This record gives sequence, structure tokens and C-alpha cells, in this order.
Amino acid sequence: MSDPAGLGDADTTPSPVAEATGMAASEPDAPDGPTAGAIGIGTGAAVTAVPTTRTEATHVNGRRDPRVSLSAAAGLGAAAIAAALLAGASASVVAAVSGVVTGLLAAASLNAAASRVVPGHGRQPAAWRWLSAGAFTWLVGIGVRPVADGTPFVLTFADLVMLAGSLLLAIGCGLSVKPPAYSRGVLRQATDAYLGAASILSVTWVTVLGPAFAKAEEPGAFFFTLALPVVCLLAACAVTPAVATSRSGGRLVGLTGIGVLAAVTVAETATALARINGDSPPLPAVLVAPAAFLVLAVVPWVRRDPRPRRSPPAALAAAAPLVMVAVATVVVALHAAGGRDAALALVAASAVLVLLGRLFVLLVETAGMRRLVDVGEQQLRQLAENTGDVVLVCDLDGIIQEIGPGVEATYGYPPDELICHPVFDYMHPEDVPGIQSLLRRLAAEEDGPDKHGSCRVSCRVRAADGTWRPTESVATRHVRGDDLILVTVRDLSDQVALRNQVTHLTFHDGVTGLPNRAYFEERARDLLTRRGAGGTAAVFLDLDGFTAVNDSVGHASGDYLLGQAARRLRSAVRADDTLARWGGDEFAVLLEGGTSAGSDAQTAIDLAERLVRAVSNEPFRVADRDIALTASVGVAFAEDGLPAGDLLRNADVAMSRAKELGGRRVEVFATHMHADVVRRLEIASDLQRALHENQFAVEYQPVVDLATSRVTAVEALVRWWRGSTFVPPEQFLGPAEDTGIIVPLSEWILREACREVAAWRASSWDIGLSLNLSARQILAPRFVETVSEALAESGLPASALTLEVIEEMLVEDAEETVAKLSELRALGVRLAIDDFGTGYASLAFLRQLPVDMIKIDPSFVAGLGQDETLTLLTRTIVRLGHDLGLIVVAEGIERPEQLELLREMGCTRGQGYLVARPMAARGVDSLMRTTLQNTA
Repeated sequence: MSDPAGLGDADTTPSPVAEATGMAASEPDAPDGPTAGAIGIGTGAAVTAVPTTRTEATHVNGRRDPRVSLSAAAGLGAAAIAAALLAGASASVVAAVSGVVTGLLAAASLNAAASRVVPGHGRQPAAWRWLSAGAFTWLVGIGVRPVADGTPFVLTFADLVMLAGSLLLAIGCGLSVKPPAYSRGVLRQATDAYLGAASILSVTWVTVLGPAFAKAEEPGAFFFTLALPVVCLLAACAVTPAVATSRSGGRLVGLTGIGVLAAVTVAETATALARINGDSPPLPAVLVAPAAFLVLAVVPWVRRDPRPRRSPPAALAAAAPLVMVAVATVVVALHAAGGRDAALALVAASAVLVLLGRLFVLLVETAGMRRLVDVGEQQLRQLAENTGDVVLVCDLDGIIQEIGPGVEATYGYPPDELICHPVFDYMHPEDVPGIQSLLRRLAAEEDGPDKHGSCRVSCRVRAADGTWRPTESVATRHVRGDDLILVTVRDLSDQVALRNQVTHLTFHDGVTGLPNRAYFEERARDLLTRRGAGGTAAVFLDLDGFTAVNDSVGHASGDYLLGQAARRLRSAVRADDTLARWGGDEFAVLLEGGTSAGSDAQTAIDLAERLVRAVSNEPFRVADRDIALTASVGVAFAEDGLPAGDLLRNADVAMSRAKELGGRRVEVFATHMHADVVRRLEIASDLQRALHENQFAVEYQPVVDLATSRVTAVEALVRWWRGSTFVPPEQFLGPAEDTGIIVPLSEWILREACREVAAWRASSWDIGLSLNLSARQILAPRFVETVSEALAESGLPASALTLEVIEEMLVEDAEETVAKLSELRALGVRLAIDDFGTGYASLAFLRQLPVDMIKIDPSFVAGLGQDETLTLLTRTIVRLGHDLGLIVVAEGIERPEQLELLREMGCTRGQGYLVARPMAARGVDSLMRTTLQNTA
């Protein structure tokens, strides 16, 4: 419930609007008052909060409305002054009473207003406290003045107290506003204050003080009497420029404080003149200062527009002291025409001297600034020229007025040759209209807001050697004249050449000079988008056997061979077709559609066959040797709605299919090819997961002595059960080899089989272990170490382990493969050649590699008793093995007549479904127990 009289404590509950905005009650340097009477909006706008209740109506700017208290105080002051007047009191007593009352009211009001502001918000609280202290000090001085006037001193202690109060008021006025962002120097502030005070004092002297000084009996006492008003005048002139030019909300209180100082100056001037004449000061002059203090008491509580106020122009504020000096000079000049006055001459001379000193300083500063501008312009030119730019100055018609010496080094022209010539004479004719338009626009903006703005323009400039150089220029209006343009020109020849080179390298192959994969893909997308399918075809080509070329003659010679192949292929394709190097030893051709789909298809197949012949008909001459290569080519045709990426993928799949079928052939893409590729990818993905989930198992197929039927060894075979589905080895071993999963898989098989066989050998069963090796496994970095670790961990003797390789592995990467197998042989591991008889280099490698065993390919065993040729070849292989001292093992024995013929030929060992099928470890355990019982 609010206080009806408005005298109780202020209601501090925020209004709903204030709560909704979440803003504090006061902001730094907001409109005067303990709290702001506006609510800040995000854009800086403000709206005034309108009181909506009786309680809110008693507040102004968030504070209790002080009008009742102020009215009561004013009434008491008026009553006191009236009582003094009715009692016949002197003017000094009336001044003392009114001064004490209004000064006390101002001090209390300012102090109360300062206490209502949240601490830390703006400069106002400190300023108001300084003003409050000044008002209190002044009222003490004015209060004791009636007593002090009875002393014999010209300047009493009451005057000194009032002097201190005036200085405190000046400090409060200065603190009431923010200092300017670029504050003036102390010397300039002091000189401006002195010029203003001296000018006012000069006019006052001519009109009032001069005649009084002429009547004074003691000139020294006269000047001492004027000390207080003169100091007040200087203090007011010192703080007026900063307060008057400020835009902050505290300016109103500051201006009121300056008004108080002016009122005190007027009152004390009247009092000083009365003292000199021995009279009492006039009552209106005495009451000016109390009236000003009463206004100062009210101003902090007045609601004002919170928007920033427009301050006077800075030039006007700077010129004000000079205007005042001019006015004073005119007045003094008029006065001097009628007589002489030493004091006036001294003041006027000092003002002129100070003004001349200030003008001299300004001239020095201006000269220094001009010198700095010239040095800055010179440094900027040197900086531009050091970076390779050419700096020139031309007029609005394009006539060159000045040009830097860098033009000779960059374009070959002597600077003197270009002066007074149009810039258009050295520009490309296609670029001249744009430059002329630019100059017209700069001329039209002579008085616009973009008068000194800059613009960037690109053009071609003719050098002295006749070449056109790409350039980039920046043009701006010159600060020395509106009809001049400053231009900096940068030569971009090196950048453009580098950009063109980068573009070429980005879309062309550095070895063959053909377009690269990125260009080919972009070309295919553009062709299918612009023309549709329309018989468009993609042809992919792979060089068969190119890897062996790099390994035998080196990569540099391999690149030379690729260059020869690119030239042959370029001569085989049509001029409109796009030939590119796809990557490695692969090339791609994009054929644009013709008249009909049928003819286009035949054209693509004919082109593919020409490419095969271009590569295969003649050997390549590299490193002083002839190298014969073949090509595998895949062809795919575009279809409506088929993306370019799918077309290229189909051609790649067809090429891979041609390579799988032996190379030197052309394959046309069919849908099932992609399905096969997808299936292989799925299997490869499942293989990785199966390896982690232990979905693989090892089965063992016994190897028996054909003469005694005794099991001498077991061959470890991997099996994969994907859930409850059995996956045949021929479906996953190829993808495992391609993806590299065969390496960890073979390592797991090796360790598992060594552990099982070692356990069987520990049970008094002399049995060996055979394992097949893959190409990737042999070439793995730690292959030999892996075998050694598996033997050491399981305890299996190295002589009990036989590792099998096929003949093709001895041909591909022969040197490294033979080196790895020789290291294994040094460990004591036995080596065997699997599928013997199907290769073409078997006998040669039997001499290089210490092999212990050969295994006859099942294709030979299958024809025993049915094909005389195969029977003869098998007999020859068995005899060759005996002659070389090798163990001969026949694989794939499935019929009794095969077994009998092998025994008759002298083959020592064999394996197959007739002898024993592959079985799990449990089956081998049963076989082992049976064998041991029969032996016993």
C-alpha cells in the first residue's frame, strides 16, 4: 500500500514491464536520475514507462516523486527570506539566509539522488556528490559572511570558503559528462578557458569594472576584492566546452552547475563592487545565486527524453573562444578610442599573446601533419612499387600526369614516354569501354558520399614487347585534387600462367599428357546431361602384365612405356572421342553417340578391338629390350536415366571380367557381371566379420602311403559356415586373396593346425602337416617370422611341416618368393609344389628351389585308365620325381583303378575321396586310434 503523502520509503518493486524486459533499473550514463525511466530495446531505441497505478504515479524515473518535499522546503525558505525582509534585515543577511536554505536544499537533493543510483552505474553519483559538497561548502561560506564582513580583511575567510565551494562545483560539473573520445590537450583547454574568461572580463571591465576602478581609493584592494568572481569565471569557462559538447544524459545537471557558477560570479561581482563603494549589494543580484541553487536541487529529479541529445558542432565549440576574443577586441577597441587604461591594455595584450601563441602552435602542428601526410604518401608509393605494383596519377580524361619508375621494369616503357599520354593507348580495345565508364562514374561521384572510395578493375595492358599482360588495378580519388585519380597497377602474368598450369595439371596426366580421371568423369557427366544416352559408350582398357614391367625395368621405364601406349591408343581413336588415363595402367575412352544405337554399338566394339590390336600387335621398346603386352578391354553402353558414374563403373567391371578370363579380349558389360562383383564385395565384407566371430573351421584330409595304406600326413583345409550355410572354398578364397583377408586367415589356420598335429604327435603318432600358401601370405612382411612363431608355440618340429605353393607363385614375383621359401627351407620346413604339371616353368624352378615333394594335379589322376596321354604324362611325372629324389603325391584319387595304376607306377603317396575324405579333428582322432590299434 503506497504512502498517500508521498513521504514514505520508495516502492522498490519493479514494474511488470521492467520484469518482462529483464533490464536493470539504471544504465551507465543514462538520463539523469538514480534509475532510468525507459526500458532499453535491442536496437537502442527506448520507450518511456507510463505509471499505471497510484503507487507508480508517485515515482519519477523509478524514484519517489519529491515535489511535496521540494515544495515544503521552498516554502520554508521563502518564509525565512520574507521574515528577514520584513524584519528590515540587510542585504547581506537576506543573502545569507536564502543562500543557506537553497544551498542546503541543493546539497541534500543531490546527495539523495546519488544514493538512489545502483553502485557501479555511470559517473553521475560521483558528480552529484561533488556538486553536493560544493553546495554545502558554499552555503557555509555565505552563512558566515555577515560575521566575516566585520573583519578588517579585504578577502575574508568566508570568501575563501566560498572560493573552495566554487571549485568543488566546477569539478562536479566536469564529472557529470563523459570525456570525449579524443580529448583535447591540457594546454589547449587552459588557453581556451583563459581566452573566454579574459574576453568576458575585458567586456565587463569596459562596461562596469573600469569606472569602478577609477573611483577606487586602493587599487590593490580592488583587485583582491575581485578574486572570488574571477576564479568562478575561470572555473566556469574551463568546464563549459566539455559539458556543452557532450551528448550524454548528465549534460543537463552539468549545464545547471555551470549556471550556478555564472550566478555566483554575477552575485560576487555585485558584492565586490558594493564593498568598493561602501554600499550594500542590490537585492536582485544577491538572490541570483540562491535561485540557481534551487534549480540545481530540482534538476536531478526531472524526467527527460532518454535519447542522446545532439551536441553543438565541434568546429563551433572550437571557434567559440576565438569569437569571444574577437568580440572583446571590438569592445576594447571602441573603448580605447576614448582613452587609455593600463589594466585593460594588460589583459588585452595577454589575450592577444596567448592567441598568437596558440595560432603558432597550430601552425607548427599543421606543418607537421602536412609533412607526415607527404611522408606517408611517399612510403605508400614505395611500398606499392616494392611489391611490384606500378603507381600512376591520371586525370578524369585518362591522361597520365605522373607514373612511377617501376613501369620500365614491369612493362618496358620509360616513365617520361608515358607522361601526358592517355592510358587507353596501352589497354586492350575490348577493355577500354569499361575503363571509360569507370572514369565517368568517378567524375559523377565528385560530391557524393563515395567521393574517396576505391574500385577494383581488371584489364589487359600492352607491354613494350607487344605482349598483352593481364593486370589488376585499384583506382581512387587523389587527396590532392578532385580531378586526379590515383591508380595502382599489378601485373598478374605470373599468377595467370601459374593458374593455367595448375588447371592443366588438375585435369591432365603428367606422364602421358592425356586428360586424367577427373576430366574424364566431368566430361562423361556433361555429355550424358547435355545429349542423353544416344548411343554413348565407355571403353576401359588395362595393360596385361604391366606390373612385371615396373618390377623388371623400373618405374621410370614403365612411365616411358605408358607414354608409348598412350600414343598408340590416341592414333586408334577418333578425333571426337575422349581418351584419358584412368589411373595406373588403365585407360578410358568416351564415345559420343551417332546416328543409331546399332551402328554405335558396333562402332564401340570395333574401337575396342582396334585398341587391343594397337597394344598387342607390336612389342614396346623399353630399356633396350622388347616387351610384349596385351590388353583387356571392357565396353559399356549408356542407357536412359543411367548416371555417368554407373556407366564408367560398368565399363570397369567388364574390363575386370576380360582380365579374369585371361586378357587380350573384349568383354561387353552384362548385368550379371555387376551382380558377381556385388556378391564378391558382400563375401569380402562377411569374411572380415567371420574372422572376428570365429566362423571358420579346419578340416584335415589324410595323406596315405599307397604301399602300406598308413596315414603319413594330413593336409589342413579351411571351411566356412556362414550361420548354418556352408560356403565352398572356391567362392571365398578368391575374394579373401583380393582383399588381403587371406593373410590373417592363413595365419590362424597355421597356428590351429600346428597345435592339433603337435598334440597328435605327442600321442605317439608320427604324422606330418601340409598347408597351402597364398601369394599374399608369402609376400607378407613377417611371413617367415609367423611360421617360426607358430612352430615354437605349438612345439611341432619344423621337419613335420610341409608348405605347398603352386607353380604360378614361382613365376610372379619370382625373386622375392624364392628368397622367402629359401628362408623357410633353412628353418627345416619342407616345401612342396602343388598342382604339379599345370605350369610352364616347373622344371626350371626345381633346379633353383630345394623342393622336397611334388603333388600331381588331379586333372592327370582323373584320366588314369581312360586317357592314354594323361596316363603317360602321369607315369613320366612319377619317374621324374623318383629320379630327382622327391616324394611324389597323387591328388584326387577317386576310383580303385586309379589307385592300382599309381601303385604300379611306383607313386609313393596319395590322397583323395577313395583314400579318405576331409574330416574334422575328432575324425582324425578316431582314425589315429584305429591306426595305432592296427599297428599294435
